[in-house]
Amino acid sequence: MQERSLAPPSVTSVGQDESIGRIAIRNDHVLRNNSPVLQQNGLPPLVSALKASAEQNVASFHFPGHNRGRAAPASLTRLIGTRPFVHDLPELPELDNLFCPQGPILEAQTEAAKLFGSSQTWFLVGGTTCGIQAAIMATCSPGEFLILPRNSHISAISALVLSGAVPKYIVPDYENDWDIAGGVTPLQVLKAIQELEMEGKKAAAVFITSPTYHGICSNLSEISELCHSHKIPLLVDEAHGAHFGFHTELPNSALQQGADLTVQSTHKVLCSLTQSSMLHMSGNIVDKEKISRCLQTLQSTSPSYLLLASLDAARAQLSESPDVVFNQAMALAYEAKCTLKRIPGISVLENSSFPTFPAIDPLRLTVGFWKVGLSGYEADEILYGDYGVVCELVGNKSITYAFNLGTCRDHVQRLLSGIKHLAATYVTIQQPEERVLTVHAPFDDKITSLIPRDAFFASKRKVTIEESIGEISGELICPYPPGIPVLIPGEVITKKAVDYLFHVRSKGGDITGASDPLLSSIVVCNV
Repeated sequence: MQERSLAPPSVTSVGQDESIGRIAIRNDHVLRNNSPVLQQNGLPPLVSALKASAEQNVASFHFPGHNRGRAAPASLTRLIGTRPFVHDLPELPELDNLFCPQGPILEAQTEAAKLFGSSQTWFLVGGTTCGIQAAIMATCSPGEFLILPRNSHISAISALVLSGAVPKYIVPDYENDWDIAGGVTPLQVLKAIQELEMEGKKAAAVFITSPTYHGICSNLSEISELCHSHKIPLLVDEAHGAHFGFHTELPNSALQQGADLTVQSTHKVLCSLTQSSMLHMSGNIVDKEKISRCLQTLQSTSPSYLLLASLDAARAQLSESPDVVFNQAMALAYEAKCTLKRIPGISVLENSSFPTFPAIDPLRLTVGFWKVGLSGYEADEILYGDYGVVCELVGNKSITYAFNLGTCRDHVQRLLSGIKHLAATYVTIQQPEERVLTVHAPFDDKITSLIPRDAFFASKRKVTIEESIGEISGELICPYPPGIPVLIPGEVITKKAVDYLFHVRSKGGDITGASDPLLSSIVVCNV
């Protein structure tokens, strides 16, 4: 029986032989085909330069030591072949210089700027982490104030250590049923700006995460207008939103909403290699030369040309058919959500859970299991063990799945079958009240005693976890993923934070950053 499409009229479902950009959907497999656009116009500039350089007949006496694959480790070549090593080249003259681009890197970055709508784009080989650090370092000098949400990614906290900036935290909205933090409202940003002004201080920058890991978007248009009216640059961690603005059902990108600097993980929903990202700038509030200097400080002087070329290739792939490339993924995500909402005991995160925010990324699917008496960790263990379903993010009460250009119907059906079976099995034998602990945001009552930089360099000692209550944290400790710190160096340790960490561990979550992974002890500052 043919399955009825549940996609809305604005989302085009793709048939078995219909192509989207360079992706052809056929028999539920994702196949790469030869794009007529690439055949006509040639390869993307950096990909072309890397190909030409690798094909030269040269006597090579340069790094890396595998010598264009001749000495590549057999254990790895048996896995991936020798071609990646052949193209793993250093900064040869014909390949340009990442820190002073004048050739193919410059051309590739210029093409990316055109596609994403920036005045300048930088390629990153240190992930979005180094882009966020550069953005904050370029706008905040030691002692200056940065307004940012308390649930910012760990990279923003490390940027506070590197820059010496003073955090002015905003506590984000929190949805207790889901145990998920939301975004930041314009009113919260205005309040933070005004509180600093009342003390005779001014924010050097405002930093917003949008979308969040769960896809929750803040109203960046209003926030950018607010920031610019106070002559404050807006920096956006858009790690999970590189695809925004490329479909009518997707939210507008941060640049389209007026952000001055935005950092995107091109490797997340788009198709570059892991660890490759882009930093985009718009307008002239931020000094672009300072950004370049910060990136030169933070990035490797031996960048991977495989990573750089993958950014160029991902840009070219998106450029071929930007208006329709996400049709298949959007249709599958929509159908999956409609099916899941009909399963008793299963919850699907929707905008109604966070009504004060304009959108949730339609390619992010967050499923709640507390009504069938399971934590997210327990449900994930079942779905992975029994159905081979690998998720993107596990939480206390939910699991988040990421749809992308490679998502196929067969995998979606496996996910839906697994959840249907799980719900049918557990809803009849367990009551959720007995299995799921109600928790609250562990960062809504924090007191900062030292700025992160001072705490990072302070002398420290180790105490038992019981003795740590009331002390100043010397460690950055967070459940990972998503990498949102529960304890930040310089903050007073609370019983709520400690209880939350133990709760996460009891449910199977991983805790990173702690010198004692068992959490029997913790490092505190000698202050």
